[in-house]
Amino acid sequence: MTRTFFGTDGIRGRTNAPKMNAALAMRVGTAAGAHFRRGDHRHRVVIGKDTRLSGYMLENAMVAGFTSVGMDVVLVGPMPTPAVAMLTQSMRADMGVMISASHNPYEDNGIKLFGPDGYKLSDADEAAIEALMGEEPALSPAADIGRARRVEDARGRYIHFAKSTFPDHLRLDGLRIVVDCAHGAAYQVAPSALWELGAEVIAIGVEPNGKNINDNCGSTHPQAMCETVVASGAHIGIALDGDADRLIIADETGTVIDGDQLMALIGTSWARHGSLAGGGIVATVMSNLGLERHLRSEGLDLVRTSVGDRYVLEKMRGDGFNVGGEQSGHIILSDYATTGDGLVAALQVLAELVETGEPASALLHQFDPVPQLLRNVRFSAGKPLENARVKDAIAQAEAELDGAGRLVIRPSGTEPLIRVMAEGDDAAQVERVVARICEAVQAAA
Repeated sequence: MTRTFFGTDGIRGRTNAPKMNAALAMRVGTAAGAHFRRGDHRHRVVIGKDTRLSGYMLENAMVAGFTSVGMDVVLVGPMPTPAVAMLTQSMRADMGVMISASHNPYEDNGIKLFGPDGYKLSDADEAAIEALMGEEPALSPAADIGRARRVEDARGRYIHFAKSTFPDHLRLDGLRIVVDCAHGAAYQVAPSALWELGAEVIAIGVEPNGKNINDNCGSTHPQAMCETVVASGAHIGIALDGDADRLIIADETGTVIDGDQLMALIGTSWARHGSLAGGGIVATVMSNLGLERHLRSEGLDLVRTSVGDRYVLEKMRGDGFNVGGEQSGHIILSDYATTGDGLVAALQVLAELVETGEPASALLHQFDPVPQLLRNVRFSAGKPLENARVKDAIAQAEAELDGAGRLVIRPSGTEPLIRVMAEGDDAAQVERVVARICEAVQAAA
């Protein structure tokens, strides 16, 4: 079945456009509610959101959809995506919903769905829900319509959970930490958790107004965090994205540390402590070749998947790994969470910082990355990757990089972009092949 609505991470689009509006949100609610109504028990769905203005509209529409098919709704308000996944399990709910477009600007929004186990839905579940969205919903009789209630202590529950992943014998006393919450879902929980563990917290990106989420802040725009770290003399900086499932760090010099370095640190640390499962970590085709070489030198494997944390998680679950993620900062630690959790990953890094006593600049430089270049080419219509000139440019680049690097060309799962990435030991060669492919894509687009 062709996927009309669901992409690589739920449903996402421009608010009040055909793919993301109140009517569609209600259809998702009725269809998902019908799909997860199994058995005779009273059914329940947990709904969280980030801080986008459109979250109010979509939240109310989904409440109407779910209650109309007999599901009770638990509203937890602005909460990180991993918190919704955790609460879905904790509250014995039949499913969970996160209303967020992650790192996208406020004009966009999205709907992420979780099953009763707290994991994002499979392709089969999404296909079944899409099929139901095209049918007339089977509405419940008046006496069986669902109820909605708001849980006021949801933030405290998540803070307690996050703190429980930090080693009991450690504290963050003496650490000055900058945390940039991107004016997003973690603007209350992340600073609170760090403070409760003893840190001196300098919080930025904690004044959401509905329109400033991810606006020159957070993990996709870490400059404000880096500048604040240097200006305040902080030991480390933590930047989350709008729904807090992504983490980027700055060391004490203001240098940005990406997800590859963080996975290298966590993976090798867990291996030394005997807690790493699977004999390595799982990452995507976008992770740097330097990470693969570093892990190999430590006797560990790097298993690659397609881009998307759902594919990383599928491989982790299927082959028994407990550390995985993406260069962009989605880091999944399955001993603790069913999806990427920026705060939990940050606490693992902070634990290493406390235990080793090393400065962040030394601790977080795990390997020297090989030159890697990623460029995005926007297109308006068609399928540029099927163009003959583009195919020829890609084939030529692959031949040139053979044995000396890697090439990854893919369409974005959330935007009309072609992503062109090359890496290798020769930076000039990498620049050259990427430029040729981008020119070909632009000509075809």
